[in-house]
Amino acid sequence: MRFSLNDEQRSFASAIDGLLAGADVPAVNRAWGAGDTAPGLALWGRLAELGVPALTVPEAAGGIGASPLDVVVAFELLGRHGVPGPWIESVAVAPLLLADTPHADLLEGLAEGTVRATLAVDGVAPYALDADAATHVFHVSPDGIAVAEAGDAIGSVDPSRRLFPVTPGERTPLAEGVLDRALDLAALATAAAQVGAADRMLRTAVEYVGQRRQFGRVIGEYQAVKHRLADVKVALDFARPLVHGAALELEEKSSTAPRAVSAAKVFASETAHGAGRAALQVHGAIGYTLECDLSIWLLRSRALHGAWGTVAAHRARVLDHLTTAR
Repeated sequence: MRFSLNDEQRSFASAIDGLLAGADVPAVNRAWGAGDTAPGLALWGRLAELGVPALTVPEAAGGIGASPLDVVVAFELLGRHGVPGPWIESVAVAPLLLADTPHADLLEGLAEGTVRATLAVDGVAPYALDADAATHVFHVSPDGIAVAEAGDAIGSVDPSRRLFPVTPGERTPLAEGVLDRALDLAALATAAAQVGAADRMLRTAVEYVGQRRQFGRVIGEYQAVKHRLADVKVALDFARPLVHGAALELEEKSSTAPRAVSAAKVFASETAHGAGRAALQVHGAIGYTLECDLSIWLLRSRALHGAWGTVAAHRARVLDHLTTAR
């Protein structure tokens, strides 16, 4: 199994990274959390020019028809920069669910970035993310997909992720297996975003401990600090290939792909959690404040920990696949 990215994927990643590095995403994130979605939607349009919303839309509908590994490349960078908005819902989930339904005419708009979809899924995602910024809201259950009406927003641990209960209308049945594939891709994209968040928190922590001085020395010189951050680096080095491997299994439609996706989601979420704890510890009290940029990734990684399947649910699926394989 080949884990390294090809030249086209590295170029795609470099383009996204370059765009986001110059977009002041922390300010965009804070504006989104305060209810001003205009900067975030403008950023959505710029990412659409790079083809990010078109990744999973079939070529026949104006999309790219990209592989799960391409999706992982994009979502690790969206996570690393803390980009707000219903990206997982619009890119990883909606195109798969809407194809071959009466809503398929939305695919072209999804690819262009003019359509932004969000959705709630029974048993997995009880609330629709950022329904106020989406152009289309759906509800999905084993019985099918339905256009839905969003209610009032409820509180979220991450202010840049607004959650809405939805009321579904008339349902359209989905083809067999489509919902499972969409949920796997959503969990994989979430895992990639968690790897990106963990990477960003580690970089932020390393930069901080290289500047903060105590007793006449930068705190990064102390062994306890070095070892704490080295543990995060080791975990990150294991998490990234696990996510890439799950993407390759998903592309090949391997029988063990669901287990690989769940294992990747668990490890990436735990890695982000560990990175957040370490970064918070070395930052000291300043790390708790919303004024510190670290808070963006701390809150995002906490919210994604339970998004598109809790860690407990994915652990249970791994166990179920392992015991069934016996």
